[in-house]
Amino acid sequence: MQDGVVFDYLNPAIPEGLRLLDVPLVRATSESLKGYGEVVRDPKEQKIEIVPWPLQGWRRLDAGTGIEGGTTEGVFACAWKGNELVGRNEAVGGHYVIGFRDLPETARSGVKLSDGRVLLWHCNYHPDGGQLFFPLDGRPFVVPAALPGDDLKPETFKAFWSDGSFGIYIHPGIWHEGVFPVEESGRFFDKQGKVHARVSCDLAREFGVLLNVPLPKV
Repeated sequence: MQDGVVFDYLNPAIPEGLRLLDVPLVRATSESLKGYGEVVRDPKEQKIEIVPWPLQGWRRLDAGTGIEGGTTEGVFACAWKGNELVGRNEAVGGHYVIGFRDLPETARSGVKLSDGRVLLWHCNYHPDGGQLFFPLDGRPFVVPAALPGDDLKPETFKAFWSDGSFGIYIHPGIWHEGVFPVEESGRFFDKQGKVHARVSCDLAREFGVLLNVPLPKV
């Protein structure tokens, strides 16, 4: 919910005439991910950060409390269905249209669609914990991300690319929108905070843009 509006993730209302904002592609390395997250070689060994429950006043949390929600895990699957990239996150029961190949008002049945990109209409962050994406098929993928802060600027997003030999972990508070295969579909091991607090931004309506995220195979 944002400003009293409930997001319809399977039928997003996308205004016409949106501007496409190109997101720069960055090869994910330990250096390039600093501040955003980490390269993950072994998902079993990756620690998921859990952020203590927020306080209302000056009194402090009792030691060891506020972080007891733990983590949840499952498969995050993405697949193209016509013009839409549809994602399903088994870890938290999420099911949503993540983005598009072409602007919804221009996509037509029977007309060749664009390839090698996804146009994002929405992004979010989790204030309660970090999130791990690890490829189960060993194929390249992309995670779009921006640094924390509610005063989001769409132009600050970067598209972190992995060749599929390693996963990507993002810290709590990092703006993102799932994980995207460069092929027609992909499956990823997902592990994140079980509370699953989520703060969202409708990029299309708030900024009048769709993020143009490249999906290169090499």
